Amino acid sequence: MARASSSRKKRPSQPRWRLWMKRALIACGGLALVGLIALTVAVFATAQQLPSFEELKSSPNGQMIRVHAADGTVIMTLGPSYGEWLSYDQIPKVMRDATISTEDRRFRDHIGIDPIGVLRALKFAFVNRNTDRRFQGASTITQQVARTIFLSNRYDIRRKFKEAIIALALERKFSKDQILELYMNKVYYGGGAYGVDAASRKFFGHSATHLTLGEAAVIAGLVKAPSHYSPTADADAAIGRAGVVLQLMQETGAITSDQAAQADVAAIKLAPEPKQNSVRYFTDWALPQLDTLIDEKTRPLEVYTTLDLNMQRDATRAVNQNVPKGAQGALVALDNDGSVRAMVGGKDYVASIYNRATQAERQPGSAFKLFVYLAAFESGLKPDDTIVDEPVTIKGWSPRNDDRVFRGTVTLRQAFAYSINTVAAKLGLQVGFDTVADMARRMGLTTQISAYPSMVLGTNEVRLIDMTRAYASVANEGVAVSPYGITKVTADGVTIYEHQVDRSHVLIAPYVADEMIDVMASTVNVGTGRAADIGRPVAGKTGTTQSNKDGWFIGTSSGLTTGVWMGRDDDKPIPGLFGGTGPARAFAAFMKPAVADRPVEQFKSAAPLPDWDMENAENAYFGEPDNGLFVDENGNPIGPDTGYPGDQPDMIPPDTQGYPPGAVQQPQYQQPQYQAPQYPAGSYPPPQVHRGTTPGGAPAPGGSVPPASDDAPPRQHQRLDQDWMNRVLGRTPSGRRPANDDQPPPAAAGQGH
Repeated sequence: MARASSSRKKRPSQPRWRLWMKRALIACGGLALVGLIALTVAVFATAQQLPSFEELKSSPNGQMIRVHAADGTVIMTLGPSYGEWLSYDQIPKVMRDATISTEDRRFRDHIGIDPIGVLRALKFAFVNRNTDRRFQGASTITQQVARTIFLSNRYDIRRKFKEAIIALALERKFSKDQILELYMNKVYYGGGAYGVDAASRKFFGHSATHLTLGEAAVIAGLVKAPSHYSPTADADAAIGRAGVVLQLMQETGAITSDQAAQADVAAIKLAPEPKQNSVRYFTDWALPQLDTLIDEKTRPLEVYTTLDLNMQRDATRAVNQNVPKGAQGALVALDNDGSVRAMVGGKDYVASIYNRATQAERQPGSAFKLFVYLAAFESGLKPDDTIVDEPVTIKGWSPRNDDRVFRGTVTLRQAFAYSINTVAAKLGLQVGFDTVADMARRMGLTTQISAYPSMVLGTNEVRLIDMTRAYASVANEGVAVSPYGITKVTADGVTIYEHQVDRSHVLIAPYVADEMIDVMASTVNVGTGRAADIGRPVAGKTGTTQSNKDGWFIGTSSGLTTGVWMGRDDDKPIPGLFGGTGPARAFAAFMKPAVADRPVEQFKSAAPLPDWDMENAENAYFGEPDNGLFVDENGNPIGPDTGYPGDQPDMIPPDTQGYPPGAVQQPQYQQPQYQAPQYPAGSYPPPQVHRGTTPGGAPAPGGSVPPASDDAPPRQHQRLDQDWMNRVLGRTPSGRRPANDDQPPPAAAGQGH
């Protein structure tokens, strides 16, 4: 009996799996409790560290840059743009309801994260596990505020965990209305617009305080995919998305079906996009320079520039009204301190953002002769010195004048004014082609300059802004001009950069600059640049390349230097394009209003005007292609008998070929009867350049040099080396000009070498 009684008292043992389950539940409960405690501590700690509501209102998203013209006008805004901050009560109710219905319909009920929303997203992912639609957003409005203000958009588990902690802390510290206010003033709506007011102004042209139901639906629908649903990018997609928003508002009871029907989102008028005018050529060139000027990467910047809006408007009009059909045009205007006042890189920025003023490399034609004559004047020659216009052959290259006529003795002033090619070739030979190339580099050309003989006629490729800079440096009495577009940059009202003009770099002596201005003024007064006359002193130069592919005019007046280029991007010929036509006319059309309010500045060295300067401007000589003959497209010499396509025999008497009667001494020969002299390669007689009179004071005979004395030693050919150049130019070994400026070079002494 005792054994039976003891067996009844013994209980059966529990299965082992139940023990494991119980222990696991206890462990999970403990971990959950620890996690909850840790989460609570983290949330409270984060809430204590959060900025105040006022501080959160003032924190920007990204760096905004506002660009100002010279008069302070805002011409461009880059980066995020913000409208006015609207308080909760200022935001229309339809906008608040549309946002909550679309983004977080349980916003008023959850604690910052929405477990129901998370479960709904998981269910959606399971149902669509084998499709491309596996994910559905589960972030609450509070989580989006946390991500927008404190985190990035990178998607990973760590970021989502931080987002949840911050969202719970936000709900702990701020009210629902404050969180919604932060959201609607901070969230990105596309098109660079942050906040509901910026979006309303961008897409509808008015403040968000006056949003209609349909407009509110359009804006609320943008948050999901701003770039896809942006009205400016795809109006149909934006309207379709707005219809979805109205349906969601009906489901949440925010509006009735009748109100949704009356919204008529298809009839909403969008604000037109501002035109991308020619100002963008300037800003595209100037703003990248900020990276080298400042280090500020976060604070909003105010960038003040040199651009004159009136000049920019006039420049755009001048180019478009004078450029040949099918061609492009560019213009740069520089003040003598280097400030860029206007920049046009093409006829239409929307059609082509390629900046032909700063990027295009084209042959300048005779506009390049600036450097030839600068080198000549620096060597001691003067504008009134004479030189023989005659055929010349240099290393197989035989340049000819555009009208195929040679004029005998002319002054350097006349040769420059009428762009006589043989004279430029002779000057290049005398001073040295390397010297001319060095002068071009010294004056600011940044492209490759090769020193083959035909380079004196502009066969190297250059940029318009560099050429304009060189001419501006001459107008600035030889002091270097460096183009700049940014005058000042401020951040939070504090100046962090201010441009300082450097006037210490002297490129050429002032007297050389004055002599250059002298001959440049003759170009406009009586030469190829007459169309650039604006009723006040102007000095400049035309340029026209082979087959009329490029036309140039660069000139200066009243402290403003302007360069104009015209041509085709595909480098095809343009019939009727000369530097003295479209480019010179565009220069005049721009410069007349540009300098109208500036005092008239007389040049220090006034060029004398011949008797024919009153000739009818209608008959002014504009010039044919002027960058030389017998050179291939790469600037290499070709045979003198090759010629160029379209060359025709002279059928017009010399006096009627554009030069005013008596302008220069007529030659006693014509090219067909003249056999160009030939010399062994590398050994040439020096060009016959001399002062305007013989030693006895009589005019020098045309086509000759003053006779040598009977006891003069016989002349011999000498190689063109540095020693020869030092002797013939009277230079010291360092290449400096002799101290006695009045002493004529040896060529005037009767040696002819």
